[in-house]
Amino acid sequence: MMTQTFDTHKAEAFAERMLNILNSGAIALMTSIGHRTELFDTLAELPPATSQQIADAAGLNERYVREWLGAMVTSRLIDYDAIAKTFSLPAEHAAFLTRAVASDNIAVFAQYIPLLGTVEEQIIDCFYKGGGVPYSEFKRFHAVMAEDSGQSTVSALFDYVLLLIPGLTEALQQGIDVLDLGCGCGRALNQLAKAFPNSRFTGYDFSGEAIATANAEAQLHKLQNIRFEVKDAAMLQERDRYDWITTFDAIHDQAKPDVVLQNICQALRSDGVYLMQDIHAATNLEGNLDHPIGSLLYTISCMHCMTVSLAYGGMGLGTMWGTEKALQMLTEAGFKQVEIKQLAHDFQNDYYIIRKI
Repeated sequence: MMTQTFDTHKAEAFAERMLNILNSGAIALMTSIGHRTELFDTLAELPPATSQQIADAAGLNERYVREWLGAMVTSRLIDYDAIAKTFSLPAEHAAFLTRAVASDNIAVFAQYIPLLGTVEEQIIDCFYKGGGVPYSEFKRFHAVMAEDSGQSTVSALFDYVLLLIPGLTEALQQGIDVLDLGCGCGRALNQLAKAFPNSRFTGYDFSGEAIATANAEAQLHKLQNIRFEVKDAAMLQERDRYDWITTFDAIHDQAKPDVVLQNICQALRSDGVYLMQDIHAATNLEGNLDHPIGSLLYTISCMHCMTVSLAYGGMGLGTMWGTEKALQMLTEAGFKQVEIKQLAHDFQNDYYIIRKI
């Protein structure tokens, strides 16, 4: 029997890596808090300031701000002058941590870490018993997703996303029928309805909470060319109804994604276009070994996307279902043409331009 040699240097390097992982996990939590409390935004506007000055400017409790600053300084996210006892956010860091930078704000994504942590007990139970954790258990999911899509999709909607499909902007100006499946809080669709009053917009989502938010925004802007409805995409039974159908980061969450894609194909008019935004990844694990946020996406998949599908007896495709699986399922659903495009600002997603003929 061969004895495996114990590599002391490898062990020490791994132990150091694990300590770094623990620190990084803690920093992610503090980054989420810094984003939600707007501390990063406040610091970006201040000269070097004391913890009391920062707390006053942000309207927060100084003792908590001081402890948060300790985490930020020791993680080198924020600079500290030990003599003056002042803190400052370098401009190079603010460029990725503040609301002012829009789609470059990475702090938004840190919110997923504490959000997923709230369902850890339920997920562990699923490891033993199978099944899944339903949407209702994720208390802030739609709020975080709306902010996420607001950066990656809504902010780029007019200057980039619409331009992926030649002639689409002109068609929207003239007037077409549009459906967004899995519309969430309706940010993208409400923006489109405001910009193109001659077109007619419909948004469906499984979540009553999300639809209520979408309707409230539509009413606030007095939009007459849009409607939102609570509906399971797998129950869609419309035929030849829409000129343009969209799904933004929604198909892989579905309990029955194969049925949903078939329903989309049926609901799309013969000369219509289906735009599917979904995660840029390979179907096979080996194709994702160098993915820049592969670990994060597999974690989100395990603790949200996969489990919510399984909670409803679904396929549990997961976030990382990948391009190969997506193309296979689109073909099986009846689509004939698929073109995949990417946007420079959005390395996380692929944009599938899909047609029936």
